Amino acid sequence: MEAYLDNAATTRCSERACRLMADLLTRDFGNPSSLHMKGVEAECYIEEAKKKIAKTLRVPEKELIFTSGGTESNNLAILGTAMANQRAGKHIITTGIEHPSVANPMHALEELGFSVTYLGVDQDGQISLEELEQAVTDETILVSMMHVNNEIGAIEPIEAAARIIRTKNPGTVIHADGIQSYGKLRVYPERMGLDLFSASGHKLHGPKGIGFLWKRDKIKVKPLLLGGGQQKGMRSGTENVPAIAGLGEAAWEMHRHLEENLDHLYGLKEHFVEGLSGLEQVCVNGKTGQESAPHIVSASFAGVRSEVLLHALENKQIYVSAGSACASNKPTKSRTLTEIGLKPELLDSTIRFSFSVHTTQEELDYTLQCLQELIPDLRRYSRK
Repeated sequence: MEAYLDNAATTRCSERACRLMADLLTRDFGNPSSLHMKGVEAECYIEEAKKKIAKTLRVPEKELIFTSGGTESNNLAILGTAMANQRAGKHIITTGIEHPSVANPMHALEELGFSVTYLGVDQDGQISLEELEQAVTDETILVSMMHVNNEIGAIEPIEAAARIIRTKNPGTVIHADGIQSYGKLRVYPERMGLDLFSASGHKLHGPKGIGFLWKRDKIKVKPLLLGGGQQKGMRSGTENVPAIAGLGEAAWEMHRHLEENLDHLYGLKEHFVEGLSGLEQVCVNGKTGQESAPHIVSASFAGVRSEVLLHALENKQIYVSAGSACASNKPTKSRTLTEIGLKPELLDSTIRFSFSVHTTQEELDYTLQCLQELIPDLRRYSRK
């Protein structure tokens, strides 16, 4: 039996999205900037994808910018906003548990003379709204934070945070990294008080190499890519029409079935957490109910190195992660697990399990059975 439980890293592309993309690669393959009919047809696919995604977000279609994925969306939001608004101030606020595609642009801005405040989080991975309120000043031009944490599934109080920021400094731009929330939760960025929202296709059964940034119409963002002026000059370069169409199709599929997907995923999560709680010296990190993301479970296995357990499970055709896929090959400690105060001896003993709409209870039961068999032997081995 195979159990793919690394869906926070990437998901299987939907069949409908794959079929649509194949047609665009071989039949309607025109350049959307071309003036002839092949170009017009390609442009129609882009507009259709915009329409689908805009409906899921309840935002105007013209406010969507297609990118190469979540990293580019976050970079455009952060670096573009900072460069465009630096005359108003050079202070930025983020959190201590951000994905590298947010954390590293922040470090780059610090090298350019910007001041960045990193908010702490509690043991569940959530920021303090009081700390946020104290951090906002007249010089704050941007607040950027993830909506759902990619390692433990914590949901940040985005709407409450936005109200506080607007009260203290109405001119501050508010960005949310929605890469782990879009397609898994109801997300209406305008209603939530946001100005910018990032998403990635391959996290919601779309293709890799595509994402989008929603930008409120009046927000000033400086483009990072200069060229032919596509997408109203905000992101030059020939649009990846097949991937854009695939993203639109996948997003619409997830949106249409979101309520039943949520019931399915939360049911799986409850079942799996209950099973983990029956294992000796295993603790689940962060919240586990409906106040957390439906698709992520982080668990620490005392006395077992995460890399060893990961490969032991791989031998059983169970695929999991030892942290963020974008940082899993680096020998650094998880910033998220460190920030939530996880005991030092558990930092290298934590596994992330993440589900999708295709995950079954049978796969989880098989995983729990294998964990029950493997962990005692791995602990004995580690003590030798």
